[in-house]
Amino acid sequence: MPKINMMDEKEKFVATDIIGKTVVSKTGKKFRTVCDVIFETRSGELIHIVLTNPTPSAFKLELEKDSEGNLLVPFSSVIAVGDLVVISEEDII
Repeated sequence: MPKINMMDEKEKFVATDIIGKTVVSKTGKKFRTVCDVIFETRSGELIHIVLTNPTPSAFKLELEKDSEGNLLVPFSSVIAVGDLVVISEEDII
C-alpha cells in the first residue's frame, strides 16, 4: 500500500520531492505524472503542479494551461503527498 501523508497547513516539504510522482484523485482517477512545479518566488508558496502526458481524465477537468500547453493543477487541490499526489477534483472546479 502506498505511503500517503495528509497535507497540513503547517507541513513543509521540498517541492522537487513531488516531481515524478503520479497524480490521482481521491476517487482513484489517474491524471499522470508531475513534471514541474510553479511557485511564488517571494514566499515559496506552491501555486501549480505541472502534468506530463495527461490522461483523458485530466483533460476533462478543463485545467489552466501554461504557455507550452501543459496542464496546471492548482496546488490548493492537493490533499495528500506520499508515494502519490492526491488531489480533490471538487477543489479545482
